[in-house]
Amino acid sequence: MMLIDTHCHLNMMVKHQFDTHLTKTELTKVGTIVQQAHTQHVTTIITVGTSLIESKNCIAIAKRYPHIYATVGLHPNDCTYRWRNDLAKIKELLKKKEENKIVGIGECGLDFHWPDYNAQRQKEAFKEQIELSLEHNLALIIHTRDAFEETLHVLEEFKGQLKCGVLHCFSADQACANQLINLGLLLGIGGIITYPKNNQLRKIVTNTSLEKIVLETDAPWLPPQIARGQKNHPQYINTISHYIADLKNVSFEQIAQQTTSNARTLFQLMVPNNQ
Repeated sequence: MMLIDTHCHLNMMVKHQFDTHLTKTELTKVGTIVQQAHTQHVTTIITVGTSLIESKNCIAIAKRYPHIYATVGLHPNDCTYRWRNDLAKIKELLKKKEENKIVGIGECGLDFHWPDYNAQRQKEAFKEQIELSLEHNLALIIHTRDAFEETLHVLEEFKGQLKCGVLHCFSADQACANQLINLGLLLGIGGIITYPKNNQLRKIVTNTSLEKIVLETDAPWLPPQIARGQKNHPQYINTISHYIADLKNVSFEQIAQQTTSNARTLFQLMVPNNQ
C-alpha cells in the first residue's frame, strides 16, 4: 500500500529560520523523517517551495532522496519588492526541471491575512506563476488565505487553460469547492479535517468524489487532532487516510489507491504501485 503526501515542507522540519540554506547536517536529518514516513506507507513526498532560497532547499532534498520531489515558487507572503528577480532565478532552475526533480509551481496565490499586504504585487506574481505552470506543463499549487474570491477571479482568467492544479489546505465552503472542481482543480485535504469544529469540511469531503481529492500534511504545520500542539509529520497522511475512509464509509485501501492515483496524475509521477 502506498500513500503520497502532496504538500509538506521538509526543509522547514529540520531548520528554524526561513530563507536560510540547508546545512549538510540538516539535509541528513531529512532522511530520518523520510524513513519514519515509510513505516506508515507514505512512500512519496512533495516538498513545496515558498521562496527562491526555500525552492532551492526543496530541490536539494529531492535530489538527495528517492521518491521525494520538489516544487518551486513564491508564496504570496514572500512576494517582496524583488519578486521579479527571484522569479527570474526560479525560471533558471526550471531549465533543468527533470534533473532538479521539479514537479510543480508554487505554492503561489493570494494571502490577505497579514496587515500591509500588497494585493497588486501578489496578483501579478500569481498570474506569472500560473503562466509558468502552463508553459512547463507542471502542477499548480495554490495558496489562498482571506482572499478566496480574489483568488478565484484570477483563476477564472485562465479557465480552459488550467490542466493540473490543487488548492492546498482547502477550507472553504461547498460552493467554493464546486467552483474549483469546475475549473479542473483538485482539493488538497489535510489534518484540519480532523479538528472537532470543522464540520463543514467533513461534509464537503463526504460529498466530494475521491477522484477530486489529494492528501497533504503541510508539515511541520497543521497536525491532525491527535497531534495538536506538536510538529506535523508526513507520516500522518496515514492518519488522515484512515479518518477519511471512516468518514466516507469506504476502505482505507480505496482511499490510498485513489488519492495516490490522483497525486501521480497531478504531478506526473512514474512510481510503481507496489512501492
